[in-house]
Amino acid sequence: MSTARTVLAAMFREEWRLHTELFGGRRFAAFPVFLALVGGLTTWALGTTDTDVATVVGGVHVLVLLFGLQTGTVGLLGQDAMEDLLGDVTLVVFSAHTLPVSERLLLGAFLVKDAVYYAILFLVPITVAFAPLLSLAALPLLWVTLAWTFVLGLLGTLAGVALTTRGRPGTVLALAGVALLVAAFLGGYPVVEATPYAVFLAPGLRSVVLALFPPLLLAGVAAVTYDSEYEPPARTVENEFRAWRRRVPAWDDPVFVKTMLDVERSAGGYWKVFFSAGVLFVVSAFLVDLATGLVDLPVLPGVAFGSILGLTAFTTYNWLTQFDSLDTYAQFPIDAGEIFRAKARAFAVLGLPVGVAFYVGAVVWQDAALLDALCGLALLVGLQGYLFGLTVALAGFRPNEFLFDTVLFATFTLAIVVPLVPVLVVGFVAAPLTPLPALGLALVGVALGVTGVGLYRRAVPRWRERLRE
Repeated sequence: MSTARTVLAAMFREEWRLHTELFGGRRFAAFPVFLALVGGLTTWALGTTDTDVATVVGGVHVLVLLFGLQTGTVGLLGQDAMEDLLGDVTLVVFSAHTLPVSERLLLGAFLVKDAVYYAILFLVPITVAFAPLLSLAALPLLWVTLAWTFVLGLLGTLAGVALTTRGRPGTVLALAGVALLVAAFLGGYPVVEATPYAVFLAPGLRSVVLALFPPLLLAGVAAVTYDSEYEPPARTVENEFRAWRRRVPAWDDPVFVKTMLDVERSAGGYWKVFFSAGVLFVVSAFLVDLATGLVDLPVLPGVAFGSILGLTAFTTYNWLTQFDSLDTYAQFPIDAGEIFRAKARAFAVLGLPVGVAFYVGAVVWQDAALLDALCGLALLVGLQGYLFGLTVALAGFRPNEFLFDTVLFATFTLAIVVPLVPVLVVGFVAAPLTPLPALGLALVGVALGVTGVGLYRRAVPRWRERLRE
């Protein structure tokens, strides 16, 4: 027990050191305050529209569950992946190589650290943000159920990764479990009753016992099946560099080819880009369904889905830069402008088609009118270009890091909210769409795209100077 406490304390100190060295102590400490303020304004605005509180709370639980799944994925996809991602800034989690500490103990401590750390850093301010909608007595229960939901997502990823360490049979079993859960939900079975959200709605012994069963089951599966000595089979790939260059001969850009190969050969390959877009697709569907219940007029699905799916630009750019750094090219005679140009080309080849593919699926599913679908497409492409240029301007090659920099994150949030919220308001109340508003929405998409190109072009010389320094 003493060893576990020592390791856990070291992980907490290391997490704080990492973020404070990246952003500065005050700027990082201000992040929860900013999150609470933005969340509080959002819940207050929803309250003025007589939104059903249970629906809003349910949506937050869904988002926290997805956040828990994603957090577990980043931390547990494999030791090599973590080393590639974090380098030498996260040392304690790898101390099994040099100290008499078991990998199971380190893994357990890592999960506890993540659960406690994010429950305080993210979930406390999110809970405080619900003060305009809930009574003060209900806030502690909300925080408990949100933290419970986050742990549920974390354990879900852990159980899936543990099963994959047992080879193909374990992978098949994990996929079968996910398929069974989805089938039960679509089949109308009361799956929600076995979640922490049910505890918030109806606290009592029955709801607590039912909600305890899934995390305990997942933890048991992970403990029984996890093989700490598992090594994924070695992969061999052919030299595809020349083949990729032949696919786009007009560009003849080796840095672009390297970027595409980096994403393809990393864990998850191109599928992780589709997964990130799929999460936003689910969020879009939830918001459209929520808005349909709030207003009397039918929602414009093309405008709504196009606006929200435009946010896939950030996640795609993150994948394109996650395995790269400007410092990598410092020893080569390559200009920084060429590097960013290669990322822009990779974004055009990978990011735009994925966003458009999900958008086409959305408008077909929602049976959107032609004018609405065309406006949504213009907004989707324009927002993606705008967010690409904005992210390059603010973060360069480090889009993941600036999310915890309060100043940059506030700037990023404001730059998204200003153009996006008015468009969403129009999309939620302006149906049926007439030619004049449609033209205005299309021009907004064009203006956003042009603004993104301008931000990108102004940012490249600045990053070029930083690389030279």
